[in-house]
Amino acid sequence: MGQKINPLGFRLGTTKRHHSFWFAQPKNYSTGLHEDEKIRNSIKNYVQKNRRISSCFEGIARIGIQKRIDLIQVIIHIGFPNLLIEGRTRGIEELQINIQKEVHSVNRRLNIAITRVEKPYEQPNILAEYIVLQLKNRVSFRKAIKKAIELTEQTDTKGIQVQIAGRIDGKEIARVEWIREGRVPLQTIRAKIDHCSYTIRTIYGILGIKIWIFVDE
Repeated sequence: MGQKINPLGFRLGTTKRHHSFWFAQPKNYSTGLHEDEKIRNSIKNYVQKNRRISSCFEGIARIGIQKRIDLIQVIIHIGFPNLLIEGRTRGIEELQINIQKEVHSVNRRLNIAITRVEKPYEQPNILAEYIVLQLKNRVSFRKAIKKAIELTEQTDTKGIQVQIAGRIDGKEIARVEWIREGRVPLQTIRAKIDHCSYTIRTIYGILGIKIWIFVDE
């Protein structure tokens, strides 16, 4: 069998839960799904547009969305202080206005909460962002991956696997390279594994980065 299932979807109901939590009738499900996508894209675009030049990370680990009849609760999990916390007091208010324009939520209130992540380098999204920054600075992909693994090993993780695919280093033929440290039991449901897929645009084409982190069992 091909290993085509997402590690997060494979573990729903055991060690993982949905990042979006709401209920909709079948005919309205696609509308709610597009609404979630607009909210997440609006937050990421706002952070990219307004972050300081000196700050290297967006620092968004994940974005949780909970919907009720009259309320949309957005929980942003961040790893590093950024514009949403420091520098501008009106950052969250501007973000709420931008999201309301995208979503057109007239009868529903929008509430944004920010939660700090204790160990940023335990989050695969932040780690993938670190690798992307290294690759944009023309660092060798092996050095970038090994440095990211070193940062993760400083936390209490039990294993990590990093995979990069595409025209690596500008080679004519696309290939897949991966490095693993420790244990990464992908076929075990009780293993708590965090996963992310990240895309980077380079002058040679698009590279795909996948990261699996074995947190605990």
